[in-house]
Amino acid sequence: MRTRSLLTGVLAAGAALAMAMPASAAEEPTPMVVGGHDATETYSFMVSLQSGGGHICGASLIKADWAVTAAHCVEGSEPADLSVRVGSLEHASGGEEAGIADIATHPSADLAVIKLDKAVEAAPISIAPESGATGTETRIIGWGQTVPAPGGEAPATLQELDTAVVDDADCSGITGESEICTSNPGGDSGACYGDSGGPQIKGTEGSWELIGATSRSGNSDSNCATGPSIYTDVSALSDWVEENTAA
Repeated sequence: MRTRSLLTGVLAAGAALAMAMPASAAEEPTPMVVGGHDATETYSFMVSLQSGGGHICGASLIKADWAVTAAHCVEGSEPADLSVRVGSLEHASGGEEAGIADIATHPSADLAVIKLDKAVEAAPISIAPESGATGTETRIIGWGQTVPAPGGEAPATLQELDTAVVDDADCSGITGESEICTSNPGGDSGACYGDSGGPQIKGTEGSWELIGATSRSGNSDSNCATGPSIYTDVSALSDWVEENTAA
């Protein structure tokens, strides 16, 4: 597994992560995520994983008191170090807040489940039975920075980008049976620093299903969105997720 995750660089861009983006004068959605735009709907299952009150990673609410994220997002952290904000379009306000009671990480994949210290009212997302074949249309959402180079600004408002599953051969260092290679539309759009752990979903408004968790770049470029991204295949690992969230 390659080590350059989409969490790397967040500390360097810490000030940007705490800042709101300036309002755009344009009527069209402001380009964000790197090529995305402001969320067009409220995703009740969207989670901002936070440390010290600041956003560090995304996550997906899969049960009233459980969320799934990337393992590298929680590496070296104790539950008391982390908290979440659930179901808001803003990572710094709104939604519901909770602490973390427990963390379990997958033994080999970039995947973790986090138990909240209380149940929340937000509606969770179901895990899809399978992630889908090459060409499956997907969407990624997150609060990652909005310019390709490390240390860029990050939005206050949740961003979304429509993507697709592409051939594993397009991603370097991918583990095909447990990871998804995801397109970078136009050759310059995709996940970036701060999007780690966040959801890759498929379906339509009101019937989204979770298939992936943002893991890392699919090439060796430290700039984001210059190639496809790699997502941990949550669908393929759903048995492990269920076993570790059954309590």
